[in-house]
Amino acid sequence: METLRILHTNDLHSHFEHFPKIRRYLKQVQETAAADQVLTFDAGDFMDRSHPLSDATEGQANIRLMNDFHYDAITIGNNEGISNPHAVLERLFDHANFPVLLSNLREEDESWPAWANDYKIIKTKKGTRLALVGLTAAYPMTYGPNHWQIKMLGETMDRVLPEIAGQYDCLILLTHVGLRMDQWLAKHYPEIDLIVGGHSHTLLEKGVKEGRTWITQTDKWGNYVGDISLEIGDDHKIISIKPTTVPVADLPSQAGDEAEIAALYEEGQKMLQSRHVADLPEKFKDDKLAAIDVSLEAIADFAGTDLAMLSTGLFLTPFKGGLINQFDLQHALPHTMHVVRTTLLGRDLWRLVMEVEKNRHFLENYPLVGMSFRGKIFGQVYYRGIKYDPMTRNVFVNGQLLDPAEEYRIAVLDHYVLIPFFPTLAIVGENEFLFPQFLREVVGDYLGRKYPMKKEGEFIEERAERAEKRAENRGS
Repeated sequence: METLRILHTNDLHSHFEHFPKIRRYLKQVQETAAADQVLTFDAGDFMDRSHPLSDATEGQANIRLMNDFHYDAITIGNNEGISNPHAVLERLFDHANFPVLLSNLREEDESWPAWANDYKIIKTKKGTRLALVGLTAAYPMTYGPNHWQIKMLGETMDRVLPEIAGQYDCLILLTHVGLRMDQWLAKHYPEIDLIVGGHSHTLLEKGVKEGRTWITQTDKWGNYVGDISLEIGDDHKIISIKPTTVPVADLPSQAGDEAEIAALYEEGQKMLQSRHVADLPEKFKDDKLAAIDVSLEAIADFAGTDLAMLSTGLFLTPFKGGLINQFDLQHALPHTMHVVRTTLLGRDLWRLVMEVEKNRHFLENYPLVGMSFRGKIFGQVYYRGIKYDPMTRNVFVNGQLLDPAEEYRIAVLDHYVLIPFFPTLAIVGENEFLFPQFLREVVGDYLGRKYPMKKEGEFIEERAERAEKRAENRGS
């Protein structure tokens, strides 16, 4: 008989505060387990650009830290595949010491990404053949504009399974598709023995079984580590699969953990603070509405529209007056959302405004989670170029009464297309997802053009003027 231990993580999202404990636990099991062999996997969304160090290094810091986890294979999530521009993902794994498995993503020309493997078949120390297949969430709406071809799950499995038929004893999927789609895969492809999953942030403390397939997932953010025991017979057939999860909070801390965690944050903070963006006038100091107004201008300019829409919950802090850097922007707008240019007939734009106004008070303090949102509440909606008269229910566009038959273009966010509160955007909107910049980069570029930083000579002259004014004030 053969025994295996499979350790696994998912949806770490750059929560480096858990990395020291996770690293020690993985190393301990990898080095001391009584099993014949230990394998370690990750099921995607390991990076999140709301952490300063991930943002500053475009994920390279994540790879550096994950190399210490000694993964045998990983797959990617939507945070790696969509939140990163195409070029960033192309070089993300240049220094990884683990293989990336991904069967359902290709380049625009149908070629395989240089950094990914279609699948992998490994042989254990006792000769059992394990087929490993990686799948990520299939979002053509957003992968397409980012210059990738995403393949549907069924289409991919129908291609891969015949290719690997007869080459394995045990079939394991690493998936970032969510529990519901994992259950669909298990139902439609019962030859799958084990799914190591992610994406839906589901805690399956002891796993769940769908038919003959075990499905595992470990919540999110490194709160848990998955630990699975497998028994395999001498004929290389699986006898048993026993999934468990280990709460990271229960693992012992060590001296130096807090200092390591703080150092990672400070490293990213310093890198971003060194990258200046704009020199803002004093009116921006502690004024969130000023930040919203200029951000509405920014996304409208980026999308080439007169109209725009944003919500206050996106802005975790106001902008400040004076020099603003990338850390300031990252702190204020941590979300990896993209601008969408939506074309609507006037009658549909009117309906969108009615949806906003109907939900306005409900959404003001509504707690929101997921879909790239990194704030706490949705907040109030503000428009650019649109006025609503609640007494008559009329909508005015750039001062003119809306024409039901005319086409209008409005800049919104992919977030608004995905959430359920404004269905008009998804149902009848002609939505163009604009890549590669995401929200804070769009805003930062616009601020840099509208409020450019002074040249060194101008700073010296300005300081001299201020000193002269102070001297005058003292004299008076």
